Amino acid sequence: MNELDSLVATARAAFAEAKAPAELENAKAQFLGKAGRITELMKGMAALSVDEKKSRGAAINVAKQAIEAALNERRQQLADEELAVQLRAEALDVTLPGRRCAGGGLHPVSRTMERIEAIFSSMGFDVADGPEVESDWHSFTSLNNPPNHPARSMQDTFYVDINGEDGIPYNLRPHTSPMQVRYAQQHIKKYAAEFAAAAADTTGTLKAPEIRVIAPGRTYRVDSDATHSPMFHQCEGLWLGENVSFKDLKVIFTDFCRTFFETDDLVLRFRPSFFPFTEPSAEIDIQFQTGPLAGRWLEVSGSGQVHPQVVRNMGLDPERYIGFAFGMGPDRLTMLRYGVNDLRLFFDGDLRFLSQFQ
Repeated sequence: MNELDSLVATARAAFAEAKAPAELENAKAQFLGKAGRITELMKGMAALSVDEKKSRGAAINVAKQAIEAALNERRQQLADEELAVQLRAEALDVTLPGRRCAGGGLHPVSRTMERIEAIFSSMGFDVADGPEVESDWHSFTSLNNPPNHPARSMQDTFYVDINGEDGIPYNLRPHTSPMQVRYAQQHIKKYAAEFAAAAADTTGTLKAPEIRVIAPGRTYRVDSDATHSPMFHQCEGLWLGENVSFKDLKVIFTDFCRTFFETDDLVLRFRPSFFPFTEPSAEIDIQFQTGPLAGRWLEVSGSGQVHPQVVRNMGLDPERYIGFAFGMGPDRLTMLRYGVNDLRLFFDGDLRFLSQFQ
């Protein structure tokens, strides 16, 4: 028995010296392994009598249980020590102030869109929104684009695998001009009685409510470089009435640009151009008089008197109703306002870049 007591004491001492779980498992093998001390004692019982085997076996089992208990105790001690080290390393100072989540903010293009809407709303323009998947008629035909116009090609416009009633596939709208037509048609329906009364009036005193609207939103074209993106934003504007002229366009857009850029030190140039949906047409350029862009002409919009056929497609008589339309890119205006030279930065999702505008 003294031999077994000594064996248990030796095992306890070996387990206590183990400083890591791997060392403890090595010590376990010395006593409880296949070639361990307990196994050797069990093998030596073969030469004993039956009575001696009973008493000797019981004593060895008691010693084995004591060694296993000592092993488990040391395992738990090592686990507790490891946990204590980990807790000390991850200790939290509860007296420190909490870490607040940083507040989000609007994307710079969204800020520009809101600014555009606010400026034109102050001038009496409604803001219209509509579908981004459009019919061929709304995207092209209603705007006086001929069947062979390059914009209708798959190299310029994205098409979806759904055909309209005319058998032509729907497209991802390449501009927000379709909303001008949609809004005008709804406006005429809404004020049908006023338009009918104005048409029947021979004195010319009755006038139907004018159509004055902007249509900002996402648009899509097959194009991608430093100043173009497959998905971009446009804002189209329309003002139709019985006495709306090119002079009104110049006044409205000049006032918009000076308000948007917060400077009167700005010159506008209306340069003759061609668009199927306006006649006459003009590109609108701006020139800053001071700053890094001083002296350079920068194109910001296309514009013109609404083509009579487009007015007719809206449901109005072009002999009576006249007006102007314009289209501009909020993305480009954002680049000019904040001095950004690569459009792709707005859509890369880099928070280091976007956080500068919060």
